[in-house]
Amino acid sequence: MSGATPAPSPLLAINGLKVFFQTDAPRDNDNQGHVQALGGPAGVSLIIPENTTVALVGESGSGKSLTAMSILNLLPGNAQRQGQIMFRGQDLMTMSSSSLQHIRGQHIACVFQDPMSSLNPVLTVGQQVCEPLIQHQGLTRHQAWRQAQSLLADVQLSEPQNCLKRYPHQLSGGQQQRVMIAMAMATCPQLLIADEPTTALDVTVQQQILDLLARLKTQHQMSMLFISHDLGVVSQVADQVVVMRRGMVCESGLASQVMHAPQAAYTRALLACRVSLLSGSARLQTLDAEIGAPTAEASIPTTFDLTDPSPPVVLEAQAVRQHYWVRRGLWRRVAFPALGGDSAAQGVSFQLQRGRTLGVVGESGSGKTTLGMALLRLQGRGAPLCGGRILFKGKDISHFSAAEVLTWRRQVQVVFQNPYASLNPRMSIRQALLEPLQIHRLGSQRSAQVALVVKWLHKVGLDASALSKYPHEFSGGQRQRIAIARCLTLQPEVLILDEAVSALDISVQAQVLNLLKDLQAEFGLAYVFISHDLSVVRFMADEVMVMKHGRVVEQGNAASLWHEPQHLYTQQLIAAVPKLRKPTNLNL
Repeated sequence: MSGATPAPSPLLAINGLKVFFQTDAPRDNDNQGHVQALGGPAGVSLIIPENTTVALVGESGSGKSLTAMSILNLLPGNAQRQGQIMFRGQDLMTMSSSSLQHIRGQHIACVFQDPMSSLNPVLTVGQQVCEPLIQHQGLTRHQAWRQAQSLLADVQLSEPQNCLKRYPHQLSGGQQQRVMIAMAMATCPQLLIADEPTTALDVTVQQQILDLLARLKTQHQMSMLFISHDLGVVSQVADQVVVMRRGMVCESGLASQVMHAPQAAYTRALLACRVSLLSGSARLQTLDAEIGAPTAEASIPTTFDLTDPSPPVVLEAQAVRQHYWVRRGLWRRVAFPALGGDSAAQGVSFQLQRGRTLGVVGESGSGKTTLGMALLRLQGRGAPLCGGRILFKGKDISHFSAAEVLTWRRQVQVVFQNPYASLNPRMSIRQALLEPLQIHRLGSQRSAQVALVVKWLHKVGLDASALSKYPHEFSGGQRQRIAIARCLTLQPEVLILDEAVSALDISVQAQVLNLLKDLQAEFGLAYVFISHDLSVVRFMADEVMVMKHGRVVEQGNAASLWHEPQHLYTQQLIAAVPKLRKPTNLNL
C-alpha cells in the first residue's frame, strides 16, 4: 500500500537454531552422546530489527539465556550449535574466533543479571571500564580514563571520578549494574543483550535502570534483546515479544498483541500467574505442568481460624535500634545507625500476631534484612542492639538462657532469598532435612525422624524420592520448597522470609506463595515477609511496614496503605511498580 511505513530491516536474524550438549553416555541411537537443550524439531527462529527492543519471555529453563548466549557463542565447551545466526549479512556461526572476538564488545555487547559475578573483584571500576576502550578503540590509558569518566556520567553515576577508583564491592547493586551498562556502551554497540538486568534490584532502582536503557537505546539508535521473566518490565521496554517454553518459541508478535491478546495457552497462563498490585485475590493461578494452562491449586483444609479478630501476639519489637561500628583512621571508630535513629522514638516497633503476616518493604539499604537478622539475633558482635527490646511471647529474648535460646531458635525460623546457597551441595536432601531434627533432638528414633521429614516433603508438594537426591538435581522452586520443609520440620511458630521468592520466575513464585498461604491457614504460622516486590507483599501481608534509611516511614493495614499511601516515599514505591502497558492501536 502506498505511503505505508516500511518495516525496519533486520539487524540480527536467528534461523533454526538448535543447541546440543555432549554427554558421557549415549542417549539414543539417532543422536548418541548428545542432549538437545534448545530448538526442538524446527529450531528457534526470531528477528531483531534495527532500533527495536525484542523481549524473550518464559520460565526458568525455557531457553531464553541459552538463545542469547548462542549469538556470541558464549556457551560451555561441550555445546554444539546448528542453524544460522545472521548479523548484518554475516553468519556468526561460521565466523572464526578472531572475527567473532571483534564482534563481541565492538558491535554486540552484553549486560548480565548479577553484576558482582561479571565484575572482577580485584580490579577497580576504572580499570574494567577502560579495558574495552583500549582493546576495541585503541585509546591510550589517559584517553580511556577520560572517556570512562564520561561514560559513568552518561549512566548517571554521581561523582564518576571517585567511582572509577573504587572496587565493585564498594558500590550498591544498582551502581554495579550502571557500571556494567557503561562498559557495554563503551564502544556504542549496535545490539545490546540484557539478560535479566533488573531482577535483583528494588523497584525504584529497577525503574531507573529501565529508563536509562530506554534513553541509551534512543540516543545511540541501537537494538536490544531484553530477557526477563517479569511481564510488567517486558511490557514497559519491549516493542516485540518472543515467548519461549521448553527450548522452543510458542508465540511471538508485537508487545501490545502478545500482552493483551495472547494466542498461545502458555502465554495466557503466564499472564494469569502474575501477581498484580491491584489484585485482591486470595489465591494465585499456577501453571499446569503438562498443558501450560492456568489452574487454581486446591488449598489445604483450614484448621486455624484466620478470622479471629485478636489472635495472640507471638513476636514484638519495641523501639529497636541497631548501630554498626565503622572505622575512621587507625584507632577511631564511629557508630553508623543501621536500624532506627538516635532516639527511641525513631526505633522500629511492631506486633506480629499468630496467623498474620507483616510485610516489610523498602529499597536496598533501607534496613529490611538488618531487621530480620536482629529478630533472629544473627547481627553479630560488631552490631549489637543499642536500644529497644525484642519479645517472643512476651519474654525479652536478650534475657534468654542458653536452653531458652535453643528452644526459641527452633520456634523462629528463616527462609533466605537464594535457594541455591541455602542448601549444602554436599549433603543429600535426607541429610539436610534430618540435621535440624538431630540438633534439636526431636524424634526418639531415626525412623520417626525420617517419617516426619517425608510428611513435610508431602506438605510442600514433593515426595520421598527426593530424599536420596542432591540440591543440584532440583529446580529453584523445588529447592525453595525444600528449604521451607526444612524449617517446618521443627514446627516453628514464626517464619522470617527474606526475599524468599524474588529469585523465582512468576509461575514458581505463584506456587510458593500459595503454599505459604496454605501452611499459614493450616498451622497458624506468623510471617515476617521481607521483599522489595510490592505486588507480592500486597498479596501476602495483613500489615505493611515501609522502611527507608533504617527507619519506618509508614505502617498500617495493607489494603489501606496500598489505596491511600500517606508518605511520599510510599507513593513513589507504588508508582515504580512495573505495570502492563495499555494496548494502543490493537485490533482484537
